[in-house]
Order: sequence, then C-alpha cells, then structure tokens
Amino acid sequence: MERRGSQNRDRGSSGERGYGRGPQTMHKAKCSDCGEETEVPFKPDPDRPVYCRECYAKRKPKRY
Repeated sequence: MERRGSQNRDRGSSGERGYGRGPQTMHKAKCSDCGEETEVPFKPDPDRPVYCRECYAKRKPKRY
C-alpha cells in the first residue's frame, strides 16, 4: 500500500532551484552600508539600497 504524499518523493529537493536555467547573470553594485563593491543576481534599482552579503546578514531579522 502506498502512502499519500509519497508521489512527490522523486521530484528533487528545494535545494535544486534554478535547475535547467543555466548560469545566473550577476550585476555589480556598491553596498549601501559599507561602500564595498559587490555582485548581486538582479539589476540594482538606484532608488533602493543594495547590501553586500555581510551587511545584509547584519540587517536581516533573526530567525528563531
């Protein structure tokens, strides 16, 4: 007897996002916090802040 929900077993994990899309285009940007040059996977909007990995990690809320 097959359990419900087991049909999704062979579809891969959520860690495989982007499968089959090819390489991601990176765009250069300047961190709004520390001023370091960084690369981001989206085209930066001049009206919104962009943060490097370290500054983003400091700003994002803690998950409990």
